[in-house]
Amino acid sequence: MIATPQQLADVLRPVKHVLLDFDGPVCSVFAGLPAPEVAQRLREGLLATGEQAPAGAEEESDPLALLRLVSDARPDLAEGTDAALAALETEAVRVGSPTPGGESVLRAAVRSGRLVSVVSNNAGAAIEAYLSEHGLSGYVADVFGRAPGDPSSMKPNPRLLLEAMEAAGTGPEHCIFIGDAARDVEAGEAAGVSTIGYANKPGKDVKLAAAGAVAIVDSMELIADALT
Repeated sequence: MIATPQQLADVLRPVKHVLLDFDGPVCSVFAGLPAPEVAQRLREGLLATGEQAPAGAEEESDPLALLRLVSDARPDLAEGTDAALAALETEAVRVGSPTPGGESVLRAAVRSGRLVSVVSNNAGAAIEAYLSEHGLSGYVADVFGRAPGDPSSMKPNPRLLLEAMEAAGTGPEHCIFIGDAARDVEAGEAAGVSTIGYANKPGKDVKLAAAGAVAIVDSMELIADALT
């Protein structure tokens, strides 16, 4: 099920604009500051302001899912909760783990004359902090994180992908999206963009294939090699 070098080369040949997810393909955001701890600190922040987390929030260990849950139940808390999570994400990326081959993809894309935009459900400020600290800002044309205070902008909503293409003046036929979750493939399909699935955990290849990924890799180095 893993794409061959020739298959990847065929998929990437018409691509002028690489749309790249962040958590997974570029780095493991919560490797050093675990996601459940971030979710707990987000809940504690709500309590500190005198607010109660909505029903179901206590069991949620995914900080992004928690943000969505809080915002759906209490739209008035969306902006503050989003800002608090963005600060925690920025803290997390400082101790996150770079994905093997992620930096290689950025460098190979730029060397081959392609444009790179990072499109992610994570906060733009956290993404920019990571790229800056790792000396990668010059390889990324633009960053499209979730719209502050509006978790509905997150994938599988295609909004961020559409914004990235509009900003670059590119069309779906000249773009590829690289992501590690079914929601990435779904967002790509909704935006008219083909998606390469990065199966970084056992079983992900099946889920990504079922979602409609045009190719699947288990190493970002495979994409870097194909771009070169």
